[in-house]
Amino acid sequence: MKRVFLIVLDSFGIGAMPDSPAFGDIGVNTLAACATSEKLHIPNMITAGLGNIDGVSCLPKADVPTGAYARLAEKSMGKDTTIGHWEIAGLVSPDPLPTYPDGFPEEILAPFRAATGRGVLANAPWSGTAVLDAYGEAHIKTGDLIVYTSADSVFQIAAHEDVVPPEQLYEYCRIARKLLTGKHGVGRVIARPFIGEKAGAFKRTANRHDFSLEPPKETLLDAVKAAGLDSIAVGKIFDIFAGIGTTEHVYNQSNANGMEHALRYADTDFTGLCFVNLVDFDMVYGHRRDIDGYALALNEFDTWLPSLLEKLGDDDLVMITADHGCDPAYTATTDHTREYVPLLVLGKQVKNVNLGTRHSFADIAATVAEVLNVKLDTPGESFAKEILK
Repeated sequence: MKRVFLIVLDSFGIGAMPDSPAFGDIGVNTLAACATSEKLHIPNMITAGLGNIDGVSCLPKADVPTGAYARLAEKSMGKDTTIGHWEIAGLVSPDPLPTYPDGFPEEILAPFRAATGRGVLANAPWSGTAVLDAYGEAHIKTGDLIVYTSADSVFQIAAHEDVVPPEQLYEYCRIARKLLTGKHGVGRVIARPFIGEKAGAFKRTANRHDFSLEPPKETLLDAVKAAGLDSIAVGKIFDIFAGIGTTEHVYNQSNANGMEHALRYADTDFTGLCFVNLVDFDMVYGHRRDIDGYALALNEFDTWLPSLLEKLGDDDLVMITADHGCDPAYTATTDHTREYVPLLVLGKQVKNVNLGTRHSFADIAATVAEVLNVKLDTPGESFAKEILK
């Protein structure tokens, strides 16, 4: 293979894993929730085999799927973006990253306040939109930073763009990132700029930026780059891997913008990996528990997919997967959900084959490494020989 397009539909889970109750998730299923929407219309992914995947009963099955398909279990102990993407890239995390259900301790906040010269508001798990309504006006009045977390391993800093310009907010995030190491090594420090005049009218902007923990060992991106191939990051991928292992990157303003970037790269003569994250599924619809919005976002991707497939050469592959769930119908929390994720593999050399239920997202990394002929030490098991004609 010459090129692999690895596309993560961020949070597109397809049903609860057996251990989901241990993560606080009962009966979750992101795909099934979306299937309850009358707006859902995804014929291209259904034709590719989405409805044929093990355990999927909410969609029709294709008589002859156009690609290979599988259900992937997460082997890592987490349900967050960082751990999910690391596992897709071949790195299994046996221990969860730290979380802070009671807020961050003074041993973190005291040096953070001293280094930034600003106070701290909130300091608790919050929905990203609700926390702005609760503390946005106080932030504007005092200049104190809104610091909050979620069920995930994140330290989030929200600030109004007129009070703290995005570049200054990024510097505050870099300060936090240096403090959050060792036992406090959270997966991501996230800048959350917003605009608006008052509670109810605050809106987060596209200037979000993630400052991630560095992967503890080599990933697929490192292996591809070390082999002298292109390792292209689209969307959050560059941030998730702390910029390590990439040869080129571009950020997204939206899912549509990310898909535009993918098409642009499909028109170029690169050799290697184009790793794409489409975050709106998670950030805009999953966490906000917007079933119809999530369904419409899937429709948008499904309508776009043929335009990418048309640009594939004989030696190109497309892999479509997810990093965790975020069931928009699950009202016990607004956080991610512990779910299996789908895998669809498409390309001119791909056979119609059911790969069953795989034991790890890392099987993707092992397969990409094999088809690109690069060396990668990963516990994942390649399925390249099963899918290629």
